Amino acid sequence: MRSLRETLSAIAERWDNAPKRFKQLVAVGVLVFVIALPFFSSAGGSFNDNATKALAYAVMALGLNIVVGFAGLLDLGYVAFYAIGAYTAGWFASGFYAYINHQKGVHIGVIGVANKLPGIHVNFLFVLVLAAIISALFGVLIGLPTLRLRGDYIAIVTLAFGEIIGRVAINGDQLKIGKYALTAGRQGITPVDPPHLPGLSVFGPLNLRPWYWTALGLFLLVLLVNFRLRDSRLGRAWIAVREDEVAAASMGVPLVRTKLMAYATGAAFGGMAGAFLAAYLNTVNADQFEFSFSIFILAMVILGGMGSIWGVTVGAIVLSYINTYFIPGPFRSLPSKIGLNFDLTELSFGIFGFLIVIMMILRPEGLIPERRRKIELTEGVGDTMGIGAIDEPVYEARA
Repeated sequence: MRSLRETLSAIAERWDNAPKRFKQLVAVGVLVFVIALPFFSSAGGSFNDNATKALAYAVMALGLNIVVGFAGLLDLGYVAFYAIGAYTAGWFASGFYAYINHQKGVHIGVIGVANKLPGIHVNFLFVLVLAAIISALFGVLIGLPTLRLRGDYIAIVTLAFGEIIGRVAINGDQLKIGKYALTAGRQGITPVDPPHLPGLSVFGPLNLRPWYWTALGLFLLVLLVNFRLRDSRLGRAWIAVREDEVAAASMGVPLVRTKLMAYATGAAFGGMAGAFLAAYLNTVNADQFEFSFSIFILAMVILGGMGSIWGVTVGAIVLSYINTYFIPGPFRSLPSKIGLNFDLTELSFGIFGFLIVIMMILRPEGLIPERRRKIELTEGVGDTMGIGAIDEPVYEARA
């Protein structure tokens, strides 16, 4: 019997050799099925809730994949861009700044009740753009100190950046700009305006289908941009920097601009997802932006396959469902069935760590690996004949 790896490789090879017309038909069929999925469950049911969150997390994972998977820059502070995007929604789509404009509010492109409330209320699509721009600027800010760093040192700087943003979120209620606080601290900013988009019904907690379709549209947009970037000149520059930074620089790749573009692009996607989740959860609370969330998104990238767009998508959906459905649902009472007195939700990140360790042992290239990385990990680096890694003596030449 063929192993699972051989079976998956055979399926991938058949797909690669399939006619283009067949691939297009399959893609259209899958898209129609995904769009119709919310109709197979109740409008406010748990399936639509879990699916919406999974799509938002997939957007974040695709953003982090640009930094980690494409450019090879380890980022442990990605939660910062989630926070920046969420607070952008809190600042520009809520009543947080209620005293602005003599309590009459500022209203841009909004309709309904939001058009009469105090505070700043900007159309959801504009908020997404603002979140992307502000997050991208902070992405460049985090990228500047890391331009001369490599490996673990980049991880330390990005980790520090994420922790700084987290501390600012908690203590931002003490930071005043005039008479306005920067954040609401642990009290949170709530409620956040729901979107009002043409062609979709009212967004609310009892009808999650519009939320799902909005998250799906955002995901498809980011997915398309990822593919275009990967195949572009910039994408090839990212991969060159990941493989060998010195060689890339010697071939004329501008390292500063290339790295900053990776940080900015990944941050923009994280900010957009953060703004969406702020509207979906109807609150922006400082307790949401913990270091563990960065590890959660990074685990999605590792599980799916670093640098692999489809792999990261699958990894994000799998880990999201494990976190939002399986651990608090079917598996929650599993310890009590074997005589243990604890709740499985207390070990969520321990479970994720265990899954990553298993993946590193059994399939280090990820569920759906990038072709280049798969060759490196399974066939041996430098093995151009495809016969696997070859043990050869290594000689050191001295002058």
